[in-house]
Amino acid sequence: MAINVTLDLMLVMRKTSSRELAAAIGISETNLSLIKSGKIKGVRFSTLNAICSYLECQPGDILSFEPD
Repeated sequence: MAINVTLDLMLVMRKTSSRELAAAIGISETNLSLIKSGKIKGVRFSTLNAICSYLECQPGDILSFEPD
């Protein structure tokens, strides 16, 4: 897939764990793990908004496009 998820990098930069983020935005750690791995077909804008709000970042900070 041409969309890469760099959420792990942002978590390290913000010194936050996946567990903390999942609890703060109200999703399971399993769902957050699926988002981080890119093994999902889509993510709701409300979830993306909550992630960016908590991490104080832009969507482009956690998602990138690399053509095949």
